[in-house]
Formats: sequence, structure tokens, C-alpha cells
Amino acid sequence: MLQLSNRTKRLGAFLMALSLLLTLVIFPAQEIGAADHGDSPSVGGDRSADLNDCYMFLDPNDNTKLVLINTFHGFIVPAEAVNFGVFDHNTRYRFELEANGDATPDAFIDVNFSEKINSGATPQTATISSTFFSTFTAPTTPANVSPNAPTPVITSDQTTGITFYAGIADDPFFFDIPAFGRFVASVLAGTPDPNQFNRARDSFAGYNTLTTILSVPVSLLRSRLSVANNTLGLSVRSQRRTSSVVRRPSRFLQPNFVDVDREGVPAINVALVPYARKNEYNIASTQDDANGRFASSIVGTLTALGTNATNIGILASVAVSRGDFLRVDLTRANSGPGGGNNAGAGFPNGRRLSDDVIDTVLFFVANQNALGDKVNANDVPFRDQFPFIGASQQPRDSGVDDNTRN
Repeated sequence: MLQLSNRTKRLGAFLMALSLLLTLVIFPAQEIGAADHGDSPSVGGDRSADLNDCYMFLDPNDNTKLVLINTFHGFIVPAEAVNFGVFDHNTRYRFELEANGDATPDAFIDVNFSEKINSGATPQTATISSTFFSTFTAPTTPANVSPNAPTPVITSDQTTGITFYAGIADDPFFFDIPAFGRFVASVLAGTPDPNQFNRARDSFAGYNTLTTILSVPVSLLRSRLSVANNTLGLSVRSQRRTSSVVRRPSRFLQPNFVDVDREGVPAINVALVPYARKNEYNIASTQDDANGRFASSIVGTLTALGTNATNIGILASVAVSRGDFLRVDLTRANSGPGGGNNAGAGFPNGRRLSDDVIDTVLFFVANQNALGDKVNANDVPFRDQFPFIGASQQPRDSGVDDNTRN
């Protein structure tokens, strides 16, 4: 009989516990989530407001600029790019910035879109407004169904020095959803099979998402926000226009918008917040995080997973104690292709497009033992220049594979 090492046994036990917990606590009825795509019932039926991921990193070509990326409305198939690649004029996409090291946003950048009223290549207009710079407008990059991806339409605002892009693009997230689902099924059948992770297929390959991307001068952020300790935090929100719902007054929320979804540190809501609280989490504030509103649920999940106190503390410091913000050190140099890939400059220091965030989160969940889904890179190369995100997936010619890896 094959003898297993203690390390292998511990890893197998951890994987069993992880999958079982995900099944019983986080994903009822065999529903498997990933990243922030469709992470709660409320956004499952509101795709325009369904945030996927956010990214924040210094431009590797010029570290005096900070790149902010928000992706949303995922899983757009290339053949429907023109129909689904439309920005919702009733949804506001907000970048919340935190500059003082606490859990309260200090500024925001809002992106709103004009209504799509013409078919074809007529672009929508994005309006970019903020608490710390003057409003400007920019055209979007219209999607198409030709064999070639549209060329990014990039706008540079001369007053602020901010560069902007909005358009359809290949979804930059990479992760294997069915591998987790199949392993869960093997656990429920009483025959746990960690080899299911050898499948290693990117569930997001071949699909597009909508994106808004900004490049902001670090000097502007420093002068207007008084950044403390060279660290800036980012959380993104989607907010839907409404005239029928009245919410309590907020410093940043206007009466005719309500919160729908939010995203900061990857995998927090989808993997650590119990399913019954996901809607609640999405409309809560980062101040709620720091006040401990979800701490017991998150710590309970991690404890059940076998995460020790040291690593629970590390994860809590990233996403709980100071709110669910990505945070980047503005003095830590970023370099390399595709938005950067030098060691020590990526997640949890901000988040670059090529950072394997799932493996990183699981590393701490597993008490700093190596654990991953074996999907380690995106299916489409990232650009080396702004907007950095990969070109959109386009309809294929006859006989050419569609690149999906379901």
C-alpha cells in the first residue's frame, strides 16, 4: 500500500476541510463562485452592477503614475459583444480612495455613462468626476464582432494629467471553478480526490468583461489627498440610480443612488463571508468592516478551515481591521511587462493583472503552506502599455477554436 507522508496527509485533510466548508457554508446547492463575479444573489440578476475585480498598481513604464482598474459585467461571449458590451447609463461606478490609513474613504472618482441610443460604432460618453479634480468626459471604445479586437480609445485630460479608457476586454481573472466543484462532489461521495485540481483549466478563458481604467499622476494624489505613510487604499462600488428608494444620508452617496456591489481585496466576500450575509456585505461600508460587523463570520470560516491565529491576523489586517481596501505602497517600484511582474511588488501590495491572487490567499489560509488551483496565468497576454488589459475575445472564423476552457 502506498504510504503517504505526514505533509501529504495534512494537505489532503486541509483540502477536504476547505471543500466541505465551501460546500456547506459558502456555496449552497452546489453553487460555486469565483473572484467577485456573481458573488451574491442580488448581483446575480443585475449584471451591469455586478463587479468582477479591481486592480491597482504603479505604471511599470512610469512609476509616477498609478493605474486603477475596475472590471464588471463578466462572461460576455464574443458573438454578443455588441449587444452586451454596452455601459449601463443607470449605474455609477465609484473608485473609493483611502489615504490616511483608516477605514474611511477620503475621496472618490465616479464614472457615469451616457445612454446607448445608436447602434454600431458610435461610442458612449463617459463622465469622470471626483472630489479632488475637475470633471471631464471621454468616449468609450465600442465593441465589435469583427475578427480583430477594437483599438483602445484612450483619452488624456490635459488639466489633471489623468488618462482614461473604458471598453470591452478579455477578462483578466484566471481560476478553475469546475475543479473545485468536482472535488466537492468527490468529498460528498466519500471519496475525496485532490487530483481534480490537476484539471487546471481557466474558467474565464474566452470570455470578455467591461472595464474602466484610469492612470492618475501620483503627484496629484499626494497633493490633493495628503497620502500618509506613502500608502493608498482602493475599494470599488457599483451604485444603481433609483427614485423609489431613500437611504440614510451619506458623505459620498447621493439620494438617487443605492449601493449594489463592492470589491476590494479579492476572495473576501466570495470565499470567506457566508452565503447568507453576502448581500449584506456588498452594501455595507468599509467602516462597517473595521467596526467588526463581519469579523466573526470571517474568523469563523477561517477557523473552520484550520487557519491558525497568526494567519487569521494577517488576513484580518488586510481586509478587516482597516476595511476591505486594496492598499499599495507608492514608493515600492513596479516593473516588467503586462503591468508589472517583479518580485515583491504585487498582491497584497495592490494588485497587478498577472498576480495569482487565489494562490496567495490560499497560501495564508493554509498557514503559509503552498496550495493553489494550478491555473497560474491569463489566457490572453496583457498589454505592456496603458490600458494594460488584454485585447477582447473576438468571434472566430470557421474551424477555429473559441478558446473557452469550460
